[in-house]
Amino acid sequence: MAFKIKDAFLERWSRYFGRAELPIVFFYTDQEIEAETITPPQGHRCVIADIAKARRGRTVRLDATSLGCSGARNYLGFSRERMPDFEYFLSCGIPGRMEGERYKKTPELVRQFLANAPEFEAPARFVVFKRWDTLEPSDEPEAVIFFASADVLAGLFTLANFEEADPFGVIAPFAAGCGTMVEYPYLENRSQRPRAVLGSFDVSARPCLRSDELTFAVPMKRFVRMVENMDESFLIAHDWEKVRRRMDSGKSGRSETTP
Repeated sequence: MAFKIKDAFLERWSRYFGRAELPIVFFYTDQEIEAETITPPQGHRCVIADIAKARRGRTVRLDATSLGCSGARNYLGFSRERMPDFEYFLSCGIPGRMEGERYKKTPELVRQFLANAPEFEAPARFVVFKRWDTLEPSDEPEAVIFFASADVLAGLFTLANFEEADPFGVIAPFAAGCGTMVEYPYLENRSQRPRAVLGSFDVSARPCLRSDELTFAVPMKRFVRMVENMDESFLIAHDWEKVRRRMDSGKSGRSETTP
């Protein structure tokens, strides 16, 4: 399905979003397809640093052994195990033993959070990330991931809600950066009403991203409809044209009225 709309999206993306960065996709496979080899790290390495290579047009193939973060192995579906004392790691830490990230107030709150957290098992040995323009006919993406500034996010957010009566066609779950890029979009792609996922608020992952960007991950089933809707949506109206001109001018950090 993705390859069938590959060129249609590229043309419309250029028309309505100008020079904005192309998205990447991910999918699971057991095939050892040609891709960049990711060397297992000696210590911790955020998977977003590996995914960034796909943004530059290089196909990246990962498995459980190439991930340098236990959280990434969990959020990408390769393991259900968490580090010991994770409830303390995510909250207040353990004096003299472990520094806490302080993302949750108490260990008990983390336990409650984990009790309701979604889980999934990777359906194949590898997860592959590649940029949209490098898609091949055999690729079957689970989701499309945009790395975007505020103006681009505004366009994507509005397009994702274009044919929704419910105001919550986009969700922003509390999760690791890779969780909002992979786990939640993967699970949403299997729901009756797949929602887009706004993410990368994870402070620990922020150093791997530009200061002015977040991610917007769209389940493939929803993305197809978004592409089909582009030519009849707000993207052809005057207000978006003003935003588009600002994006083209490189002044997306300023309002139209900023002197």
